[in-house]
Amino acid sequence: MTATAGRVLRQLTHDPRTIALLVIVPVLLITLLRYVFDGAPGTFDATGASLLGIFPLITMFLVTSIATLRERTTGTLERLLALPLGKGGLIAGYALAFGAVAVVQSALATAVSVWLLGLDVVGSPWLLLLVALLDALLGTALGLFVSAFAASEFQAVQFMPAVIFPQLLLCGLFTPREAMHPVLEAISDVLPMSYAVDGMNQVLQHPDITGDFVRDTAVVAGSALLVLCLGAITLRRRTP
Repeated sequence: MTATAGRVLRQLTHDPRTIALLVIVPVLLITLLRYVFDGAPGTFDATGASLLGIFPLITMFLVTSIATLRERTTGTLERLLALPLGKGGLIAGYALAFGAVAVVQSALATAVSVWLLGLDVVGSPWLLLLVALLDALLGTALGLFVSAFAASEFQAVQFMPAVIFPQLLLCGLFTPREAMHPVLEAISDVLPMSYAVDGMNQVLQHPDITGDFVRDTAVVAGSALLVLCLGAITLRRRTP
């Protein structure tokens, strides 16, 4: 598992554009959002915390799905599976590598938002970082999972509107989930991004850890673990 994680990290260090996408783009986007709402700092506080959870999820989904599919199409994944290494260990290695990148990404985006852009958070910024990290791990797990169903990098990107966009529309970013049609609210109740946004809002509004915060983070962490298990089950030995 650690050998797989080390190999993936070494490959990433040889790809500066991917590093830039993972680490710098979320910071640039949150900075852009801050100055879009320059005349309404309350709006930035309300949406900035939610987006801190959404950006890592989306970027890690994209990079993980494409990187894993590249491993599959080049035959690297098939050669690794021929070794005495379980599918679970292989998936855990990928998750560990991309999770390490997620730590850097989430820490930088949270630090810039809170200490440079003035994001007003009532709770601890460390709790904000915890939720952002769990969201990034969820994006990593989803990317690993959907890569099993794509035959090309183009198809992997096309999974984003199917997997990420519905969650983005229903997570409560644009309107409170309670104000949605009951059917849409019920659907949002089973989507993990809804709990990611709710967890961020709990930190934004409460100075201490609340029961809802514990529930929200547990749902996001449990969803990431469940999707990783599904990714290990659907991992194929043969390249499509």
